[in-house]
Amino acid sequence: MIRVLNVVIDGNMYSVNVEEEILTSASDLFDKMDQDMSKGWTLGRDFVENPNITERCQIVGDKLLTAIEDENEQMKSMMAGYILSRVPNIMTLYIDNTGEIQETQIELAPQ
Repeated sequence: MIRVLNVVIDGNMYSVNVEEEILTSASDLFDKMDQDMSKGWTLGRDFVENPNITERCQIVGDKLLTAIEDENEQMKSMMAGYILSRVPNIMTLYIDNTGEIQETQIELAPQ
């Protein structure tokens, strides 16, 4: 099964396909990413002690932006996989590409 993360960057829509297998096989990597982010992270000009799930998705969204720009398919799948694994009901990720990570927005699917 394939999961899709819709990503909007500067008005352009990208659909990142993630094999369901990645969500399970990369769970150790995703946990390691969480451990690293739990040590604190700089978001824009602010240091955040322990980023919440939205802030973590903003951080990973910034890495996803780089992967999309670099056309790095493996990194795109991994970063989108992290986001899908942590926010399963995400519909679209609006990535800010002006250097303001905290402006990246998450749109959830209606329940």
